[in-house]
Amino acid sequence: MANPLVTLTGLGRRYDQGTLALDGLDLTIGEGEFLSLLGPSGCGKSTVLRLIAGLDRPTAGRIAWHPAPRPLGFVFQEATLMPWANVVANVALPLRLQGVPRAERTRRAEEAIAQVGLAGFETAVPRELSGGMRMRVSLARALVTDARVLLLDEPFAALDEITRFRLNDDLRRLWQARGLTVLFVTHSVFESVYLSTRIVTFTSRPGRVAAVLDLPGGTRDEAFRTSADYAALCRTASAQLAAAMAA
Repeated sequence: MANPLVTLTGLGRRYDQGTLALDGLDLTIGEGEFLSLLGPSGCGKSTVLRLIAGLDRPTAGRIAWHPAPRPLGFVFQEATLMPWANVVANVALPLRLQGVPRAERTRRAEEAIAQVGLAGFETAVPRELSGGMRMRVSLARALVTDARVLLLDEPFAALDEITRFRLNDDLRRLWQARGLTVLFVTHSVFESVYLSTRIVTFTSRPGRVAAVLDLPGGTRDEAFRTSADYAALCRTASAQLAAAMAA
């Protein structure tokens, strides 16, 4: 890998009740890649995100940044918005906590809102938004701090297929336009193949790397989604997932 960004070596996480979520996980994430973690429920994919984000600590192994930790944005499966606050206030929350002046944080929040396709909804509150729009607000909040690394934990799992497809396209556009490094957790083979530059498939708990699939570059659009190449890549990823679960 030409430009490794963060390396996980021998990573393990055992919880207090004895559950071993990860054991001996070795993984390097390259700068600027879109890496999807694919695997069965409970295999430690979300645990990896929390460990990288510093929201949890490993019980074995180490996490090494090259050369230093980068600004992170985290998008959870639920949008976790403040129900009483409008879109601008929800997006600007990280800046408010950092002590950024009101005018500056409003400007930056409005820019992030426009980038995720929600211009015109700045004064709406979460109950007035669809599920997909609430997820866009959550994505804008992750980007407003100028994060260079984006961690996403199944952010589109609860959305309908049409909304999910649109958000997939928007996420890839943002990844390319902003030069982000993205680590994306999903249960969907089809989503992981469509979005990623690389897919890492995990074993069942305790999580380890079972297989790695490098994906070709190029345009991702409706023509790709219905192509024979896409179908073949999905079959390969599905076979890797099935083998990992069987093992």
